[in-house]
Formats: sequence, structure tokens, C-alpha cells
Amino acid sequence: MPPTVHPAPPAPTTARLAARDVTLGYARHPVAEHLDVAVPDGSFTVIIGPNACGKSTLLRALSRLLAPTAGQVVLDGRPIAEYRSKEVARRLGLLPQTSLAPDGITVAELVARGRYPHQKLTRQWTAEDEKAVAEAMAATSVTELSGRLVDELSGGQRQRVWVAMVLAQQTPVLLLDEPTTFLDLAHQIDLLELFTDLHLAGRTLVAVLHDLNHAARYATHLIALREGRVVAEGPPEQVMTADLVREVFDLPCRVVPDPETGTPMVVPLARRRDGA
Repeated sequence: MPPTVHPAPPAPTTARLAARDVTLGYARHPVAEHLDVAVPDGSFTVIIGPNACGKSTLLRALSRLLAPTAGQVVLDGRPIAEYRSKEVARRLGLLPQTSLAPDGITVAELVARGRYPHQKLTRQWTAEDEKAVAEAMAATSVTELSGRLVDELSGGQRQRVWVAMVLAQQTPVLLLDEPTTFLDLAHQIDLLELFTDLHLAGRTLVAVLHDLNHAARYATHLIALREGRVVAEGPPEQVMTADLVREVFDLPCRVVPDPETGTPMVVPLARRRDGA
């Protein structure tokens, strides 16, 4: 079945999540300095760039997992450092690159942990929580796995379970660090179509993707990083050019219209070999 061609929503003009003049790094080794990034509200923003350029580091900072050594991350008009942890978790859902499940936990139990930010001393498990978990598992096609131990699942199955847990949080903003890792091509497309549906329903998504054609097809806003700085940002049809790919990835290519969606499609140039 060909991928769904989704209508483009109106261009967002505000940013509920932004990094302002931040310096990011680990153990005194800066990854990015004086970095300014604004995530358009209501967008499906995809961050692209070569390995070690700062993509995941930026996402960790936006989620408050990594504190900037200078500057600040702002969420809904306030520095994110001022929020309590549960407040952040009710506003932001994060799917990290790697996650470890506790030993002996089932799929249903892990997905249910996505409801933790909504729990209080006076509010325990409710029918609303049950519905959120059921909908998240159905959306990621893991309902039939609900009674299985997470340790017994394949890498692709586990990845979908973690996505389900993040969806169960029901946050207005989702941060996704390489969400298609471990998935075969069919499940990659299924998951990206699901993210597009969530975006069209009003959520703001920020994802790190390595596949440039997936990024160009599904994003409404691209941010291209290289060596910790923003090289270009904007709609895919403006950002994804042969010159940009050559500058950011050192990859000679052609950019042609995707025959299914009309979005930019990157075609690397063939290397010439002796006798070919």
C-alpha cells in the first residue's frame, strides 16, 4: 500500500519549546555553543545531521535530561529548569535512543508506567488511565503482546512497546530520539504514519532521524545540524537541497521529487569504478 499523502497544516508561528543561546556538552567537552533553536508549535520537526553533530544532545537538553552549561531551555514561556519533574512529564514525552526495562515486567505493565505523571496521592488508577494505555498499545500494534515479558521480545517489538509507553503519557509535545531504530522498513513507515497522525491531531513532535528521505517526507520543519550549529532550517522543500546534503553530510547527490508524495528525495550519486 502506498504511503498516505497528508495535507500540510498551516505553518506554525510560535514556539512553546526553545533553546536560547545554549552551550551543551559532556565533561567540559562542548558539543554546541551559543545554539538557538525554536520548535514551531504544532509542527513535526525533524533534526538531521551527521553522527556526533549534537542531534541527540540537543534533544536531551530540550527534555531536561541534560542541563546547559550556559543559556536556557524554555518550555511554555518558563525556563524548563523551574518545573517540577512531574510537570515536565505532563508536558513532554521522551523516547530516548536506548531504554532498559526492569526484569520481569510485562508489556502492559511497562506501557502503564506512562501514566505515572498523572498519578497523585488522591488519584490512583482510573478508567481514563486504562483507556490511554489501551489506545497506546493499539496504535503501536502491541496489544497482542500485553501479557508477554518485555525481555522476551525482539528489538523491533520492544521499540514499539517503548513508543506505546510514551504515547500513554498523552503529552502535547513528543521528543523522539531515533524512533525507528531496530524496526524493519514496514514498521518504520507504520510508526512515521502514526506520528504524522498525532501531529495532525494537534501534537508537537520533535524527532531525530537518520534517513533523509523519511525526514523530508514526514517533517513539516527540518533543522540541519553540523558540528553543533544550525546550518539550515525550514520546510523540507526549502532545506533539503543537493547543496545542503553536500555541505552537511559530504555526500554528492541529486534531490528529485518523491514519485509518491512530491517531497524531496535524496539520490546519492553513483561512484565510478575502473572498468565499470
